[in-house]
Amino acid sequence: MIITEIEQQTLDIDWFLTDGKYIGFMASGGGKLPDSVAKSAENHKKMVSYFRNLPEISDFVINPELDALLIKRSGTGADERYLTDYVSMTKKGLYSFDKSNFNNFLDGQYHLVASPVKPMTVGDLPNEILEIFMETQCLDSMRNIIDINTIE
Repeated sequence: MIITEIEQQTLDIDWFLTDGKYIGFMASGGGKLPDSVAKSAENHKKMVSYFRNLPEISDFVINPELDALLIKRSGTGADERYLTDYVSMTKKGLYSFDKSNFNNFLDGQYHLVASPVKPMTVGDLPNEILEIFMETQCLDSMRNIIDINTIE
């Protein structure tokens, strides 16, 4: 079963990617998912369950440019409510990203919300997760902005 375009347009779907070494947690904000994610709702569920159930392993750093990015997008900066989920995932060792332009389905821009002090690497993943995970790779390294059009 796939994740349909209607689901993608109407939900804020968690998904994950790698730059070949590190792991990114992405919040879709009603945007188009990479085909490698959308093609299997079952694999997507496995990934979400795996990453959501990991223990905390790291401190985190909030992107110093985050407030400026959010004010540009919505007129308000980051508050505790906004940061909660991103910080939770970053404490698990994942770089956390948010969609830059909500509900613009085809816009693939994401911005960094928080970085782990001690990042998890793909070498830390069990084989059954790694096999699914390696299908969604970003050609760029984990940095302040990611465009999903650079995903293989």
